[in-house]
Amino acid sequence: MSRMLRASAIMAAGTMVSRVTGFVRTMVLAYAIGTKALGDSYNAAYAIPYSILDLLLLGVLSSVVVPMIVRAQQHDADGGRAYEQRLLTLSGVALIVVAVVAVFGAPLLIDLYTDWAPGSPKFEVAVTLARFILPQLAFFGVGAVAGAILNTRDRYGAPMWAPVVNNLVVICVFLAYAMVGGERDNIEQISTGDMALLGLGTTAGIVAQAVILIVALKRVGFVFVPRFDVRNARLGEMARAGVWTIGYVIVTQLGFMLTTNLASAAGDVVEGHGISPYTLAFQLFQLPYGVIGVSVITAMLPRMSRAVGEGRFHDVRSEFGSSVRLICSLMVPVSLLLMVLGPAITVPIYGHGANSVADAVFIGNVLQVYGLALVPFALFQLLLRVFYSFGDTRTPVFIGAATTAANAALMLVFNALLPARYLVMGLALAYAIAYALGAVGAWLLASRRVRGLGGWTIGMALTRMYLAALPTAVVALAAVWVVTGVFAGLGFVNSLIVLAVGGGLGLLLYLGVAHRMRIPEVNSIVGMVAGRVGR
Repeated sequence: MSRMLRASAIMAAGTMVSRVTGFVRTMVLAYAIGTKALGDSYNAAYAIPYSILDLLLLGVLSSVVVPMIVRAQQHDADGGRAYEQRLLTLSGVALIVVAVVAVFGAPLLIDLYTDWAPGSPKFEVAVTLARFILPQLAFFGVGAVAGAILNTRDRYGAPMWAPVVNNLVVICVFLAYAMVGGERDNIEQISTGDMALLGLGTTAGIVAQAVILIVALKRVGFVFVPRFDVRNARLGEMARAGVWTIGYVIVTQLGFMLTTNLASAAGDVVEGHGISPYTLAFQLFQLPYGVIGVSVITAMLPRMSRAVGEGRFHDVRSEFGSSVRLICSLMVPVSLLLMVLGPAITVPIYGHGANSVADAVFIGNVLQVYGLALVPFALFQLLLRVFYSFGDTRTPVFIGAATTAANAALMLVFNALLPARYLVMGLALAYAIAYALGAVGAWLLASRRVRGLGGWTIGMALTRMYLAALPTAVVALAAVWVVTGVFAGLGFVNSLIVLAVGGGLGLLLYLGVAHRMRIPEVNSIVGMVAGRVGR
C-alpha cells in the first residue's frame, strides 16, 4: 500500500498540476471562442486525432504494449532495449503516414463525426481546423510510446508532467487569439490566419509535450537507434494480442461518433447546447479519474502483469482490491460533490468572454449528470486492467461492445424522448447507466478469472465511504440553497462562495468523518499529507 501510495502520489501531483493548467486552458478556450458555432467546430476537429490515436495506439498501449515491454525487459538479453527502439521507430513511421492520410481525409472525418451539412460554415471551419490539428498525431503517438517505456522503468514523473507544458503552450495561443480583438467567436468572420493560429497552436503544444518525454527517456539512459528489423519487432504477437483491443476501441469509437452526431444536431437546434458543452463537461468529469484513477492504474498494471506472469493470483487480487479502495476513497465524495455543485464549478471556469453565465450553468448541469458515472467508470477501467494483466484483450472487447451497445440504445431513446435543450444531459445519463451495467458485467467475468475479487470486502469498504460522504453532500447542498437564495442566482463570486463552503469544507468534513470511521485508505492519505506538512 505504501509503495502504491508513493508512486501514485508522484503521478497525482503531476496530473493535478496538469489538470489545473487544463482548467485554465479550457477557461481561456471558452473565453476566446465560446461554446456556440465556432466552439463546436473547434471541439469537433480537436476530438478527431484523439479518436484516431485511441483506435491505433492508446488502447493497445495499455493492454498490449506495456505487458510486452515488461516481458522484453525480463527475458531479452539486453533488457529489452532493442525491442523498445524498434517499437519507437515503427510507431513513429506508422503515425507519420497516418497523419498525412488524415490531413487529406479531413472532410470525410468531419462528416463522420458530425451531423453538419458539407459546405455549411461549421463544417468548413471544422475541416480547416482539423487539417492544422491532425499533424499532431505523429508527435502524440511517439510521446505516448516514450511514456510507456518510462512507466515500465518505474519513472512516472515525466509522463504526468509533460502535459503541463502542452497546456501552457495552448493557453498562450488562445490568449493571443483573444487579444487580437474583434468578434473572434463569430464563425462567419473567422479568417484562415485565425484558424491557423488556433490549429497550429494546438499542435505546437503536443510537439512540446513529445519533446519533454523524449528528453526524459534520454535522461534515464535510453539511447534511440532507429531499427527497421520488423522480423524482431514481434508484430505478429502484438497483432494477435492487439486485434481484440483494436476491436474494443472501434466499438467505443462508434459510440463516440453517435454521441458527437447527436450532440451536433442538438447544437443546431439550440445554440450553445451542442458538442462544446458535452466536451467541456466530459473533461471536468474526467478530472478526478485522471488525477486519482490514472495514477493508480498506471502504477498497478505493470505489477499485476508481473504477478500474473509468476502465477501469484493472490497478489493480483490484493493489488486490485487495494487499487479500488484507494481510488474510491476519494472518488466517492467527489462524485457526490459533482452532482450537487456542477454549475458552481463551471460558472467561474466558463462564464466569461464569449460565454455567458447561462452557457456555463448548462455545462454545469451536464456535469451534475456525469457525477453519477464517476465511480462506475473508474471501476470499469480497473476491471479491464485485470484482463489486460493476463494478456487477455478479447474479453474486454465483448464487455466494451455490450457497454457501448447499451449506451447507444439509451442515447437513441433519450434523443427520441427529450427536447433538444436537454439532449446533451440525456447523453451524459446514458453514459452513466451504461458504465454501471458494464462494471457489473466486467466484475462477474474478472472474478471468475482470478477466482474471486474480494467482493464482500470491497463492497463493505465502499458502503462505509458513502456513509462518510453523506454529510459532505448535505453541507454542499445547504451551501447551494443558502447562497442562491440570498444572492438570487449563481454569479462568479456566488459560485466561489458555494465552492469554498460546499466543496472545501465538505471535503474536510469527509476526511474527518472517514478518519474517525477508520477507513484505512483515507487514514493513509491523511497520514502521508500530515507527515509531509510536518517536515
